[in-house]
Amino acid sequence: MKLKIIITGSKVHGVGYRVMLVNKALSLGISNFNVFNTFLQGNPAVFAVIEGDDDILEEFKVYANTVKPDEADVENISFEEYRNTVPPIERCMQAFQMEQWGRGIPILLKMLEKQDSMLGKQDTTIDVLKSVKEDTAQIRQDTSKIPNIAENTSLIPAMKEDTSEIKSNTREIVDKLQNKYEELSREIVQMKITLAKIETKVFA
Repeated sequence: MKLKIIITGSKVHGVGYRVMLVNKALSLGISNFNVFNTFLQGNPAVFAVIEGDDDILEEFKVYANTVKPDEADVENISFEEYRNTVPPIERCMQAFQMEQWGRGIPILLKMLEKQDSMLGKQDTTIDVLKSVKEDTAQIRQDTSKIPNIAENTSLIPAMKEDTSEIKSNTREIVDKLQNKYEELSREIVQMKITLAKIETKVFA
């Protein structure tokens, strides 16, 4: 016996309806099954076709009538006899896999592109930090000469004030760059975690 199930409603796409139905078919040992999203008179709809023994199909009908995804908004569920060929359930599962690949690959490419960009920013930040470190070392070297040239005691207060300001500004720049470096590092770690989750879903 072959059966066609038509599920319509304002929210039956993108809520896991097809996965729910194919999992039920698998649990019942059904070999021939297909399910896909479509539109019926402009309204979202889920079509499923199933082939099996009468008692199995009856159990599937009861399930389809009583169970739905949590976020689904269903308006009508109808059943009718189906006369065409019902493909093997493996073909349906392969279609799911290809669909997930189609969705996942662009996301992965964007994530990799963003990761490369962030790594580039990290390299730039490291270079800046190295430059600041070198400048700081030069400043310290220059300020170390102050006691040797400070024979004119009237210049010492002004020189100490300038030196203090230079050190303060240098420390502020180093702190800001260090904070930026740590922020970029955290973002890269989070991107890697998100990428791993996406890869797990796509290749599952």
